[in-house]
Amino acid sequence: MAGKIPQTFIDDILVRVDIVDLIDSYVPLKKAGSSYVARCPFHTEKTPSFAVTRSKQLYHCFGCGAGGNAITFLMEHGHLGFVEAVEDLADFVGVQVPRESGSAPIKKNNVTEVYQLLEQAASFYIDQLRDNEAAKVAVDYFKSRGLTGEVAREFQLGYAPDSWDALSKQFKPQALIEAGLAVAKENGSTYDRFRGRVIFPIRDRRGRVIGFGGRVLDDSLPKYLNSPETSVFHKGREVYGLYELLSKNSKPERIVVVEGYMDVIALAQFGLGYSVATLGTATSKDHLELLFRFSSELVLCFDGDKAGKAASWRAVESALPCLRDGRQVRIMQLSTGVDPDNLVREEGLEAFESRVSSAQTLSDYFFERLSQGLNLSDMEGRASLVSKARGYLEKLPNGIFQDLMQDKLKSLSKIEKLEFYPKATTLKSQRYRQSQADKKLSPMRVVVSLLLQNPEFIEVIEQKEINWAVVNLAGVDLLRQVLEIIAQHPNINQSQLVESFRGQESEKYINIMMNHDFLIPELGLKDEFSGAIDRLLQQGRDGRFLELNAKQQVEGLSDAELQELRNLINNPK
Repeated sequence: MAGKIPQTFIDDILVRVDIVDLIDSYVPLKKAGSSYVARCPFHTEKTPSFAVTRSKQLYHCFGCGAGGNAITFLMEHGHLGFVEAVEDLADFVGVQVPRESGSAPIKKNNVTEVYQLLEQAASFYIDQLRDNEAAKVAVDYFKSRGLTGEVAREFQLGYAPDSWDALSKQFKPQALIEAGLAVAKENGSTYDRFRGRVIFPIRDRRGRVIGFGGRVLDDSLPKYLNSPETSVFHKGREVYGLYELLSKNSKPERIVVVEGYMDVIALAQFGLGYSVATLGTATSKDHLELLFRFSSELVLCFDGDKAGKAASWRAVESALPCLRDGRQVRIMQLSTGVDPDNLVREEGLEAFESRVSSAQTLSDYFFERLSQGLNLSDMEGRASLVSKARGYLEKLPNGIFQDLMQDKLKSLSKIEKLEFYPKATTLKSQRYRQSQADKKLSPMRVVVSLLLQNPEFIEVIEQKEINWAVVNLAGVDLLRQVLEIIAQHPNINQSQLVESFRGQESEKYINIMMNHDFLIPELGLKDEFSGAIDRLLQQGRDGRFLELNAKQQVEGLSDAELQELRNLINNPK
């Protein structure tokens, strides 16, 4: 759907969502006074300093300074763009994202046109598989792999004719280039990227075609070819088969991660519909974070050859920073020469699923791997294990799993005193230090912070009838901007107010001030705000007095300036 997301919808969805419920679905929260706390998902710590406040609809970490509203959390935690985060938030709330008419172009085509072209190309490849006589070799290939027409339709399998311009005859060359379907030559002409290959459309979790994978039908190289990076396709963040998986079960008990397209399709045909494959790249932290959004258990099931074993270890390395409490990774190791596709055909679904259920835990696999070649019966071998394990364990998020992994290392190394992690201060002590810092805040910072946190305090400023021309202080332009936004939107809440500054130079400053906890009893906040305004105005008057007095001594004052100086002398407060 074309067009940008209306600001009114963004404001509305920030009212609909409860940030506590949202973040708790990613990071388990515990009630602590008026807030909910957890160990911060954005940095390593042992003691919770990550606080989520329902009344503000904001989160803030007192350790690393991360903070923002629900949209910011999804962007930072899921490594999403703004639009993707809004779409995910809409999914969480259960509403559709509307679009305004018209949209800004991305290069020469906008994103919607790229999606449309990819969808049309997928249909073209499907038609070619069904109607093109030359596609018999592709049909024979699929039959030789035991695929049924039903599973071919489910995964929208197709065929790219062995022609340099099959697609170029159908669509505009520049559009094909931007969609990753054609390659530009130096002379300005183009040719189809996929030729003489069976085609595997890659769909995102919303079912939109975002790219393609193609396999040759002879011995030519490369055997597999994927779409390049485009405005809609980022293979380091996408997996194959996720849409089909979620269509069957939106909350699977576990997800099996395999290497190839045919592994996913074969497993689905045999009734195991909860597998996905990475797209020709190593399994990354982004891949795993994406999958953990839908299941708390991932099983890595790569080919049994040397490359597959290396891929398993790299995936475990990527998984370590993701393994906060409640998440689990298992490794299903296959024998040399075996892959998930042929294994499920030989053993059947029941035996394969039994292997999945009994797959090795990450902890056992991890220490087994690191212990290879070491003699743990002697001191040197145990010391080497500790040295090798330390860097990995430090990547683990704080929590029970991290503690248990360290306990396991203590047991294997027979070293009781191992402490890899920095001591963290408590949330209470962090807030105490902040309360001490409150005394050093300038009146401008106090005014901006309290106004951001309490938009209704605008009435205090309105009652004072301030002459802003006198307040020539650093930060006054930002204060006036905040006042203008609140005046235009009288019912604005804190989350919406933060959103008003997204993308601006002041965004980071606004986020810090919005999350500053003044530790002042609620009934005293308005008095503190009023007093800070008075101090601010006094600073402005004092500054203006010094400015006019200095000018009078050097070059003299105009009649208006002279009258202003007299007023400041007669009314110093």
